[in-house]
Amino acid sequence: MSRNTIFLTCSIVLNLLLFHSWHFHGQWEQSWTKSATAEAEFVASISCSGHGRAFLDGSILDGKPVCECNACYGGPHCSVFLPECIADADSGDPMFLEPFWLKHAASSTIVVPGWHRMSYEFNDDSLISKELDAQIRKLHAVIGNAVTDGRFIIFGVGATQLLHAAVHALSTTNHPSSPSRVVASTPYYPIYKEQTEFFNSEDYKFEGDTSLCNNNSGCKGNFIELVTSPNNPDGQLKKAVLQGPSAKTIHDFAYYWPHYTPIPALADENLMIFTLSKLTGHGGSRFGWAIIKDEAVHQRMLTYMNLSTYGVARETQLRVLKLLKVAVENEGKEMFNFGYQTMRNRWRKLSKTMSLSKRFSIQELETQFCSFSEKVRGATPAYAWLKCVREEDKDCNAVLHSVNITGRHGSLFGAESRFVRLTLVKSDDDFDLLLKRMGTLVSQENNNDGINKIVTHRDEFIGTNKCTG
Repeated sequence: MSRNTIFLTCSIVLNLLLFHSWHFHGQWEQSWTKSATAEAEFVASISCSGHGRAFLDGSILDGKPVCECNACYGGPHCSVFLPECIADADSGDPMFLEPFWLKHAASSTIVVPGWHRMSYEFNDDSLISKELDAQIRKLHAVIGNAVTDGRFIIFGVGATQLLHAAVHALSTTNHPSSPSRVVASTPYYPIYKEQTEFFNSEDYKFEGDTSLCNNNSGCKGNFIELVTSPNNPDGQLKKAVLQGPSAKTIHDFAYYWPHYTPIPALADENLMIFTLSKLTGHGGSRFGWAIIKDEAVHQRMLTYMNLSTYGVARETQLRVLKLLKVAVENEGKEMFNFGYQTMRNRWRKLSKTMSLSKRFSIQELETQFCSFSEKVRGATPAYAWLKCVREEDKDCNAVLHSVNITGRHGSLFGAESRFVRLTLVKSDDDFDLLLKRMGTLVSQENNNDGINKIVTHRDEFIGTNKCTG
């Protein structure tokens, strides 16, 4: 046998072995993805009567995942309404976007193999996916709500972690006798006060309402002002109050998306924080990002993140990347129009109910031009800022408890107790029950007013007869 024949024979055998290996390896991969897909689709197919959901990581009964029911529903298939339950309007759990993601299950699904990104770092030794960084910049460019060119971006475990990292980065160091003073305009997001006081740092302390220092000429020192726009709880677009070299600002733009507000212009602030939860509804993924102008501030925040959690989970970053790709499809119109339409319909229904009441009032909604939708539209905030108008209703939350509604107490926001924040971003079941219970309160008010009018007319009639009898 010639050398060429031997070489040709060996080459054929080698190629057959490679083909055999590739063929079975490919079959294994295909089988593995089919198995994972079948498992996910089986769980998704479990009927929970439209009032709950089964999950891959949920409880198992008789070898099958069980339904996790929405509030006020029970039974094996979540088909039993619980009429005496509390209408929970306290938390800001953004489940109103769940129907959108159910419709886009195929395009938003990821399969994570056991070997995915096992290392602490990416190949460039960073903790941040460059592809996700680019996708976030693309998102802001599509929506037109924030400048990202020439800015640094860092990731955090939700906006909550980033807020504290920002306070830390902007605070005065090595001056325990004169810590930075953290302030926010009333009504403000309670976590600002709670988190600052919890960490109890020598470098900063919470001082309360911004106006207390803005109007006091003796109020000196370094300030860190937290500005939420649109504001939580009242949905108003806000600007920084304090100015000058001793004032630094953190802009919390969690709600600066077309779901909740017209986008009048690109935000171009020194430090801006965003969160996935209020953008796509995925609060459980715990992901947020900060857009930063100053490199020194960026480095301080990066050090804080590295020492606290050493980055955000790779699985989270992969999921967020997938979700944001869906969010910007068709120039973002589908997801953001769905969110806006849902919130607008909820506000219309609530406003109609509240228009029949003299006992309660909610904030007025501003109308202005939105650069994203290219039209004039009204605000559709995540929360209703409810006020009990009657003098005797000093504790508005207690009034709501009379019809099994619980909101977030106004005093937590630095406001009076006659205010209550009601969330409008939970599931359809939650909103429908809240609306029904508020309708009950308004009906009681009108019935009582009607009875009072009848009694007044009766007394006037009796008085008239006594005078003429």
